[in-house]
Amino acid sequence: MIETCGAKYAVITSKHHDGFALWNTGYGNLNAVEHSSAGRDLLTPFVDGLRNRGLKVGLYFSLPDWSYGDYTHHTKTITRYKPDREPDRWEKYLDYYQGQLMELSEKYDPDLWWFDGDWEHSGEEWQVDKVRSMLIKKNPGVILNSRLRGKGDYETPEQGPPVVRPAAKYWELCLTMNDSWGYQANDNHYKTPQQIIDIFTDCISKGGNLLLDIGPKADGTIPEEQVGILKELGTWTGKHKDAIYGTERGIPYDHFYGPTALSQDSTILYLFVIGDSNGQVTLKGISNKINRIWVIGNGTKLNHKVMSKVFWNKYPGLTYIESN
Repeated sequence: MIETCGAKYAVITSKHHDGFALWNTGYGNLNAVEHSSAGRDLLTPFVDGLRNRGLKVGLYFSLPDWSYGDYTHHTKTITRYKPDREPDRWEKYLDYYQGQLMELSEKYDPDLWWFDGDWEHSGEEWQVDKVRSMLIKKNPGVILNSRLRGKGDYETPEQGPPVVRPAAKYWELCLTMNDSWGYQANDNHYKTPQQIIDIFTDCISKGGNLLLDIGPKADGTIPEEQVGILKELGTWTGKHKDAIYGTERGIPYDHFYGPTALSQDSTILYLFVIGDSNGQVTLKGISNKINRIWVIGNGTKLNHKVMSKVFWNKYPGLTYIESN
């Protein structure tokens, strides 16, 4: 399902703030092997499945672990101690969480580390420089998200699509299909496939990726509503792959009332038409010579004409593309 929806990488929650590990960790005993009805390692088959399909592997890892007795916090609001008051206890936790990271690194060698929860301590307390160095030493090409107190490689805005392009060179929007990250039977507030596609194209236009959440049920199956969205997304990405993969951020919205993308050599401009596409598509302020306009997926050629362009000023006028 992940492959068919058009994804090129996937991130799985190896351990969230609650401290429950999906793999058979040697650190602590709160894991899927010893404390789940499955009674087995759930991380390894998922990672193997991604790699067998040529997809990049990302591991989500929570820096906090509220279930571990020597971590500072028991919940968001209940704390056990302060690191400066019980340094030996904090050092024990550092050894614990960094030991788990090295365990994951050695066992799975992920392409991406997706950290979370860094706000509970400073970069010095987390020892982020040490953590970054040891993970990169294991895999020099590994990518780290920014939730390592800013010592990562890309930003991760969450849920709300950025109004303007994030300042970071690389970024990724984290988005749920409904309002919940995990499966909630009473959450039926699903976005439509078209709404998700529109958000995705907005990310592409601003030079970002979309990390779309899948929330499986307790038995591991994916809810029908999510399956339907993923299938429609896969149909769309399969048809329009030329305008998605390997492209770069598009032109400013001042020039086109919608998302766009550019080919890497800047010779092709892709326009994502939002809403009713049976009328006229308008480009503004484009001075490049247009050799051909066509519809991605079926190759239909479209006619265009330039209006409001005069010889006595530099303004290129308006390019009207007939879409029917």
